[in-house]
Amino acid sequence: MRVHFIAIGGSAMHNLAIALHKKGFEVTGSDDEIFEPSKSRIAKYGLLPAKFGWDESRITGEIDAIILGMHARIDNPELIKAQEIGVKVYSYPEYIYEQSKDKIRVVIGGSHGKTSITSMVLHVLDKCNKKFDYMVGAQLEGFETMVQLTDAKIIILEGDEYLSSPIDRRPKFHLYHPNIALISGIAWDHINVFPTFENYVEQFSTFISLIEKDGVLIYCKADDEVNKIALTTPNADIDRVGYQTPENKIENGVTSVLVEGNEVPLQIFGDHNLQNMNGARLICNELKISDEQFYEAIQDFKGAAKRLELITKNDTTAIYKDFAHSPSKLKATTQAVKKQYPNRELIACMELHTFSSLNKTFLKEYKNSMSTADEAYVYYSNHTLEHKKLEAITPEEVKAAFGSENVTIYNDSDGLFNMLKDKDWNNKVLLLMSSGNFDGVNLNEFGENIMKKGGN
Repeated sequence: MRVHFIAIGGSAMHNLAIALHKKGFEVTGSDDEIFEPSKSRIAKYGLLPAKFGWDESRITGEIDAIILGMHARIDNPELIKAQEIGVKVYSYPEYIYEQSKDKIRVVIGGSHGKTSITSMVLHVLDKCNKKFDYMVGAQLEGFETMVQLTDAKIIILEGDEYLSSPIDRRPKFHLYHPNIALISGIAWDHINVFPTFENYVEQFSTFISLIEKDGVLIYCKADDEVNKIALTTPNADIDRVGYQTPENKIENGVTSVLVEGNEVPLQIFGDHNLQNMNGARLICNELKISDEQFYEAIQDFKGAAKRLELITKNDTTAIYKDFAHSPSKLKATTQAVKKQYPNRELIACMELHTFSSLNKTFLKEYKNSMSTADEAYVYYSNHTLEHKKLEAITPEEVKAAFGSENVTIYNDSDGLFNMLKDKDWNNKVLLLMSSGNFDGVNLNEFGENIMKKGGN
């Protein structure tokens, strides 16, 4: 098989390209720019384009399939050439389905938690020596790539609700037709695509209706919206199993779940992560992993990249980074850290970076989302607003939207991080939350530098 990727440098795209290369496919690709770490990773496998930019001469009738990334535009010359000569064009979720339609498909969806749940399932299956394929949205310890396609009979897929490609406006998770599906939570997001909350929720109802005959829906009963659609969406051919926060305790900074009178210590924490773990456990049960095997395997799970990821800590200071950017994620993550360290001051920082978060209409959704922090700092860049062609917002409007007195707004990344650097960090926790990088700040390096100063 010869496959060509248009916009090969994307996070999911380059991982799928590597996976197909490993499977023995002839893989080529193009892009107008490719950033690290994608650039080095595809270069390692000889898949880096010889030159950047689009070139319709790359597209010939000898290509079996084109895989089109979201970064490409509908007027891309390579796409137009493929359409003209009749080469089949797939979005990457569509192509993953093509490669997995004879497998047991496990699809994990939700506005939040899907990467963590997918990662937990992969971790447990790997430790239990189960053979499986996968696609996950974050780099995991022990896994070289975020996509694997082999002859395994099971595939674990993170089910994103965003659009599939510039020419396929279906949400990605509508294309997978799961045998086992999970929904972790529903909180309005992607308002540029789903302009109303009702329209957004409808995508999850459709997802449930697409579960295969004799399949199962696993859903978080603790989420009111999930609970509602899980019980009311028509699909007579499936079983429905709910989960919620397991019984747990925190002692000396370690969270344990209580299982049949026994304490199982974990490296993760927070009610949202414990719910995620319970969902992962039910998926593993469906894949013939017992509770005993699951709890044995999950104890050394450290989390996916940037999902409450510990940068560094000592006896008096801890520094975490997290992908949280939506209101529900901010609230859950901030509450989790405060609950884990009740006797320390929590300094929480977040960056408004996504289209939704920078939208003046959507901002009000952030009300009280960081109220549990002792000090909260919100950063946004006017340059990012201009780049996304969004209406300007003022610091006063942002502060009013967050609605709590503990919140301070920054427009200047250097000013924010210089202020943080000069703080006394004794008996404090720093939580850095963003789907970006605060305009180029190396968060690991920043955290390590604070710790080198002795935390104070």
